[in-house]
Amino acid sequence: MKIRTQATTGRYVLAVISYFVITMAIAYPWHMIWFHDEYVQMKAFTRAEPIIPLGMLAILIQGVVMAYFYPLFYRGGRPLIQGIKFGLLIGLMVYSVMGFATAAKMDINPIPTFLAYHTVFQALQFIATGAAIGIIFGDLGREPEEIVEAIAT
Repeated sequence: MKIRTQATTGRYVLAVISYFVITMAIAYPWHMIWFHDEYVQMKAFTRAEPIIPLGMLAILIQGVVMAYFYPLFYRGGRPLIQGIKFGLLIGLMVYSVMGFATAAKMDINPIPTFLAYHTVFQALQFIATGAAIGIIFGDLGREPEEIVEAIAT
């Protein structure tokens, strides 16, 4: 099966928007409401007021990167499952910076607690965003007529 790597601009834009919205929907309450006090106690937050626009820019850049690379990653299979696999792969890369490198550079204590919180957060984030991106791009390995025919049988 020949895998198409071209996707419409609309799918790219929708993938970026979905990544941004899903990530904000998880990240803001996680860091600013549900576990804010724990992060402050661990010294993971060192600013009295975070610079939210910088965080939003980081999320937007991550969304652009994920939307760009997903069609190149996709090799066939169920889009939902492939999206989750892709999300977890990219999430592992981001986690290495956001988890381990952050703990290495900042006086965060206890580190195991920080890493536990961060592991759960980023797993949720990248499973949800990967699933959304997989669904948005769909089956890139078949022409639309083949997809309709497969569903009909």
